[in-house]
Amino acid sequence: MWNNFYSLTRCPRPSKHEEVVRKFLLDWAAEHKIEAQTDDTGNVIMRIPATPGYENLKTVVLQGHMDMVPQKNADVKHDFLKDPIETVVDGEWLRAKGTTLGADNGLGVALAMSVAESPKVKHGPIEILVTYDEETGMTGANLLKPGLLKGDILINLDSETEGELYVGCAGGLDATATARYRRKKEPARHLCYSLAVKGCQGGHSGMDIILCRANANRLIARVLLPLLERAGVKLIDLEGGTLRNAIPREAFATVYVPAKGLAAAERIVKRVARELKAEYAATDPKLEVIFEPYAPAPGETCDPEDCKYVSEEAALRFVRCILACPDGVERMSDNMPGMVETSNNLAMVKAYRGEFFVKCLMRSSVDSAKAALAARMRSVFELAGVRVRFTGGYSGWAPNASSEILAVMKKVYKKMYGEEPKVMAIHAGLECGILAGAYPHWDMVSMGPTLLSPHSPDERAFIPSVQKVWDFLQEVLVNIPSK
Repeated sequence: MWNNFYSLTRCPRPSKHEEVVRKFLLDWAAEHKIEAQTDDTGNVIMRIPATPGYENLKTVVLQGHMDMVPQKNADVKHDFLKDPIETVVDGEWLRAKGTTLGADNGLGVALAMSVAESPKVKHGPIEILVTYDEETGMTGANLLKPGLLKGDILINLDSETEGELYVGCAGGLDATATARYRRKKEPARHLCYSLAVKGCQGGHSGMDIILCRANANRLIARVLLPLLERAGVKLIDLEGGTLRNAIPREAFATVYVPAKGLAAAERIVKRVARELKAEYAATDPKLEVIFEPYAPAPGETCDPEDCKYVSEEAALRFVRCILACPDGVERMSDNMPGMVETSNNLAMVKAYRGEFFVKCLMRSSVDSAKAALAARMRSVFELAGVRVRFTGGYSGWAPNASSEILAVMKKVYKKMYGEEPKVMAIHAGLECGILAGAYPHWDMVSMGPTLLSPHSPDERAFIPSVQKVWDFLQEVLVNIPSK
């Protein structure tokens, strides 16, 4: 299993760039004499016949996704389109060197590959479905056609806590807000300064949203607002966040500061920075706010177009709507204590050369609550004169209380480990809900090893949990119900 995961770390596989890993999976299957194909959209499907004597068991689909979230620390040089992920064993944890690890969902794919490869694993008929572009749109799952797979049971391997079996997940909806704005020429007697919010932990916008970590986009707006309102500062450009499903860790702005007002601006930044560091001392202890003279990169020349600034009125409107936009946990679930029902991730903001852009990802296990949050968000942006559109909506996965495979997995886990697994729903977008649209007869459960901080460079996998999941999966496959 670890060899297979290591091979996946050698394959560049950011979302929407799965060509290398797709070819690797097909070549790997051919090498191991496993029947494999791609569908007409790019998903990989493998078929493994039953171990002799187990042909009467129902067909199981083992499912994961081939893509990963490409996140790195600012000081790390890494090209996700070319470079392999460099891994480090840190005690009982596996992590990467300053980048996301790709255990989400490389470990799930490696588990499925290992079932197919190992002669020691006893099982009935197996199909493996490896989807693409899960992280940015669940495209592979959305485009999967009915009838391609013949399975009866789906075991999704994309959950992130060993000992928990997931039977439901949140639905999602993307919001994209855009506007154009007027710019003005570089003002006289002003100094050019850089403002940065860095050191936030970030994380998965579904799994980690409950931790109430700092959102760098929201924080930089909190610094900018008093600078614009009281210090005569003018906004040149602004950018924060890189992915819709990752809590923003860093945000950057370039501003003009009146030469006579520099001391006042510095006092404002120091005051707000102290407040932010105090507020987030527990969740984001490495948070820092940096305000310093702008220094061009070596060899960089100043384009006159980049020296223009956002009109004062537009800058205030944009910063205020960033502050007003819903972000974080909106409501906790009444039906499943401890689980988030509805949330929003203020994922990406950008103001550059006349274009203002915001990207958000809403999640909810209640469709009407998601729609209400979308209406609220539309109101915020339209009041600021910003156009907003909603795309990529999908419903959640509703739990099935009479699930046959869930009963089997609970019984096997209790027998192996002497305790009941936790049966959970997850505030994240698993593909199960979408796949059920094409295969409504599938009996589905999601499981996986323990991961922390997926979608961030702090992503790490708990090594002992991988062994437990591997052992558990083998025993479940032996106990699959008969046809």
